[in-house]
Amino acid sequence: MATTSNLRSRRSAAQLHALVGVEREIRAQDSHSRRKYLREFSQAFQNYDSILGAEQIRNALHSGDVVLVGDYHALPAAQRCAASLIEQRALAGDRPVVLGVETIFARDQHILEEWWRREIDESELRERIRFDLDWGYDWTPFHELLVTARDHAEAIYGLDCMPREDLRKIGARDRHAAAKLAEIRERHPNAVIFVLFGESHLAPGHLPRAVRTQMPGAKMLTVLQNVDALYWRAAGERADKVEAVRVSDDVLCIFNATPLEKYESYRLFLDQWSRCESGPDFAPTLYNLIDSLAGFLGINRYSPHNGTQPKFLIDLLPEVYGRSSGATLRRLLERKGVSEQERERMLATVEERGSAYLPQVNAFYIREFQMMHAAEDATRFLHHACHGLPRRWNGANSNGANPGVLSATDAFYARVIEHAVAYFGSRVLHPSRPAPEVNDLPQLSRAACEKAALAAIRGDEDKCAASAQEWGFRIGSQIYDLYLAGKVKPSGLRRLFLARLGEPGQARRVCIAVLAKIRAASR
Repeated sequence: MATTSNLRSRRSAAQLHALVGVEREIRAQDSHSRRKYLREFSQAFQNYDSILGAEQIRNALHSGDVVLVGDYHALPAAQRCAASLIEQRALAGDRPVVLGVETIFARDQHILEEWWRREIDESELRERIRFDLDWGYDWTPFHELLVTARDHAEAIYGLDCMPREDLRKIGARDRHAAAKLAEIRERHPNAVIFVLFGESHLAPGHLPRAVRTQMPGAKMLTVLQNVDALYWRAAGERADKVEAVRVSDDVLCIFNATPLEKYESYRLFLDQWSRCESGPDFAPTLYNLIDSLAGFLGINRYSPHNGTQPKFLIDLLPEVYGRSSGATLRRLLERKGVSEQERERMLATVEERGSAYLPQVNAFYIREFQMMHAAEDATRFLHHACHGLPRRWNGANSNGANPGVLSATDAFYARVIEHAVAYFGSRVLHPSRPAPEVNDLPQLSRAACEKAALAAIRGDEDKCAASAQEWGFRIGSQIYDLYLAGKVKPSGLRRLFLARLGEPGQARRVCIAVLAKIRAASR
């Protein structure tokens, strides 16, 4: 009679041999495999209490309020298993089901909801959430999961935030996802929340701890898939096939693939990525500019509260379109009510500068990367994000003000402030930008600015825009000079970025106050 150890050895010998080469190749291409965060996951699950059958798995699923499902991204069986669990739980009919996924950034929730409402098709969803660029795994099983959730669940939510590649920030991503789950619980108090997240996040001290902190009363179940140590141990059981094991009271592990299948699938993706040839992806560069400026200003991208910080700035990051996605952007602008004249003006800006930021839809369009203009537009985004991006569902700012009701005077001064911070930010990020020409222009003063405002408002739209840019760039240049002289601190500049310009009269007051500080500091 074969012993447990003999069974384990015989069932595992060929796989272990095959895995040696696969793991060696993965280690050569993936430097993260030995990081502490990943080791904590593998060390947490070494043994199990008992074998589970299908009925016991169903019973365990029915006991949870929050079900954390571990995802091995390169393995389609992992996503399909999650879809099966969601459908199974929803068909029970006793509670609604909600799905949250790591694959989609929380910042792209509006795109996901457009797909949910069938306003956009599968291809546009895939392109706009940057699935192939930012995720890169197999689309088909993930799309099947989304379709299953749309058919059986009450809602789908994106949970992740940047940066994905920096393991030093991975704990912040766990806390961010937990905060999002707490918000989902408030919106769907009776639902079972399924969460599909990378398996390493499911170590007890990672995402589960963050979720318990945010939702101490919720009953949580962790569903692992194909954990190596548990698989090798289960290989010693006398049963021909072990479907699942109970690791502890609130943790179980399902087996739907072998370790060799897992790592071969990942190795194939590594090979595919290394051979991939495509046009430039400008998004990482833009996000890096935004991140650098936010760090300079002392802005916490993960702050959960409005006030001296914008709430979850990490979720407000804009979409980025390139030449290949221009048609998609045009359709989006048209759907959002952007006039043909505005669209033509945007295209002319891109033609002249290589890029443009479109606050109406919180998106960048880039045909050619020019550092000076990209830095300026990255700053414009941060300015809009700090004082309130338009809410996509009703057109109002986060502070409750509606940008459509600003007076002509307020609109002019708001433009001046936007141009001022945009110019300043561009100099911080690109110091070689030349200062604006000031020959034959009046001195920066309250009286001169108010006179310019009156003249601009009485003129046509083009003259008003040109005057606002001229004054804004001059003010931004002066602020930059004072910053270099040590007379302006980043904390003071952060307050300027956060100014509530949507309130009546506030933009003018802010602009006049800035002019007064410039004159005082220049004496």
